[in-house]
Amino acid sequence: MLKKFLLLLFVLLILLTFTACQANHQSSQQQVGLKKRKLVIAEQYGLAYAPIQLIKVKKMLENAEPGLEIEWKQLSNTAAIREAMLAGRVDIGFMAIPPFLIARDKGMDWQIITGLAHCPLALMSNQSAVNSLADLKPENRIALPQPGSIQHILLTMAAQKEFGQADLFDNQLLTMSHPDAMNALLAGHEVTAHFSSPPYLFKESKIEGIKSILTGQAAFGGDFTFIVGVSKSNFYQENPQLYQVFMQTLQKAVAELSHNPAQAAKNLAAVYDLNQQELLTYLTWPGMKYSQDVQGLKRFADFMTFQGYLTSNNFKVGNLVKTNSIFKIIGETEGND
Repeated sequence: MLKKFLLLLFVLLILLTFTACQANHQSSQQQVGLKKRKLVIAEQYGLAYAPIQLIKVKKMLENAEPGLEIEWKQLSNTAAIREAMLAGRVDIGFMAIPPFLIARDKGMDWQIITGLAHCPLALMSNQSAVNSLADLKPENRIALPQPGSIQHILLTMAAQKEFGQADLFDNQLLTMSHPDAMNALLAGHEVTAHFSSPPYLFKESKIEGIKSILTGQAAFGGDFTFIVGVSKSNFYQENPQLYQVFMQTLQKAVAELSHNPAQAAKNLAAVYDLNQQELLTYLTWPGMKYSQDVQGLKRFADFMTFQGYLTSNNFKVGNLVKTNSIFKIIGETEGND
């Protein structure tokens, strides 16, 4: 009887030891895969960032990875995102392709990890006599976010194409945020044109006397990705599981905006301070497209290098993006860009 009891006790001890080892092994695996328990994401302003806002409002990352702390930063420009990432205060940031390339050219060790949005952009004018770039006089002022912004590069592309002088309008630029530029345009003084993006573009297009004199697509010569997500290479190298959680969550947010915009508008109406129907109109506006694919990267890099905005010779597409990602680089191998 004693032997049976000792044998049973021995078996129980083995089972308990095995269970504890298995639990420790699983815990160790989790710690290896998800080293960071906090993710810091930086975005900017506008409708292009709707997938990020959806993730935030619905707490999609927290639901996907319980216990993960998320910090959101809304910063004014790419320079602020770059400085925060350099200081280790931001893991993932969102911006347009040209300022990403300029920072990369200056030595910033980051890569594109995803696309986010294709959006219509347009140069809007409040002057009845200004119907094209050719009508702009030297005294006319053009508002855009900053030199080196995607709006600036598109303007230089159009100027090069039409007049053979990429920097033709550089002395006429005013650096202004989109809300301030829209207010100045509507007031009818200080600026003659605003290179606008959604939702400001959509609001301006509804105002009598405000019209488009150049679209971003016409300036570029085709479609392009407006906003991409970037990160320093060591982030996804050191945190592969966290990177995958983010990418899969973003994929779900993009899918909701693409396939169920009415529900997305309901979730985001308060965020954008718009009624649900108006936001739905904006989300489904012609040219609005949320996608993780990236388009136009090589054409931007080639043009900016040729015009001297970039000095490096290391602007092959493969060097600029994270390989083995779930997004595609569109058109770069078919010669379209």
